[in-house]
Amino acid sequence: MSGGEGSLFDHGNCEDQLHSTMIRSQNDMEFVNDFRQILILENLLPPMHDDNLKLLRFLKARKSDIDKAKLMWTNMLQWRRDFGTDSIIKDFNFHERDEVLQNYPQGYHGTDKEGRPVYIERLGLMNVDKLLEVTTLDRYVKYHVQEFEKSIAFRFLACSVAAKRHIDRGVTILDVEGVSLRNFTKPVREVILQLQKIDNDYYPETLGEMFVINAGPGFRLLWHILKPFLDPETTSKIHILGNNYQGKLLEIIDECELPDFLGGRCTCENNGGCLRSDKGPWRTLKEISMVNMDFMLRF
Repeated sequence: MSGGEGSLFDHGNCEDQLHSTMIRSQNDMEFVNDFRQILILENLLPPMHDDNLKLLRFLKARKSDIDKAKLMWTNMLQWRRDFGTDSIIKDFNFHERDEVLQNYPQGYHGTDKEGRPVYIERLGLMNVDKLLEVTTLDRYVKYHVQEFEKSIAFRFLACSVAAKRHIDRGVTILDVEGVSLRNFTKPVREVILQLQKIDNDYYPETLGEMFVINAGPGFRLLWHILKPFLDPETTSKIHILGNNYQGKLLEIIDECELPDFLGGRCTCENNGGCLRSDKGPWRTLKEISMVNMDFMLRF
């Protein structure tokens, strides 16, 4: 895995050890090797994307149909070239991030009991008018992609190290309290569908589970409209919950890892609040690596 900030993580041997135990199924390994050889022969395997698990994710997304997986992979490479994804971590500066989070609270916060990173988004608190005063929908999409790239390059790796097992999927909590068709103007609907396409087509098999909470009649009507546009494999991982969701969340997330506004005990009061803290093992590894780097530079 690679990325602009990757050097902050001392993951050389550690990552190699994790990769050596990732694919345990002989059948999966044979599919991956066959897929790799086809991609190499057709010059479709840049070194930075030559990763067993990435290849396996695309195969699983297309139910091990190599031709369909190759088409999906080819489209992903073309999108990355067109979008500038390979360098987006270091090249894109989302300077309006703090203002965006004021009008659309969201962020990564800790891990679940399996060690997977947890992403929280409070869609019902989105103020579209004010959001568009501080950013554009195009820039917001770039920010979304940049954060996904950071998860692939850093968060999943750090979670794997912390959990001592491979982690390549996350958990999403989507708070939709107050969301209805009235909130969803045409530009908002279009950008949500665009983000879903990016996530499903270019980052397949990275969603572990999604919990949609505070889903009232307005959102359920909206869900009925949006669901046909989503991949069935994705929708099977989505749990639609009402306002009695705390028990379900606490089944998978420790109370100390869950923000207080979701029924947990965490406040991150010294880090600007839970959705600004970026709390998780990726921060700890980054801080340790930076200290080690500073130490080495002194000698």
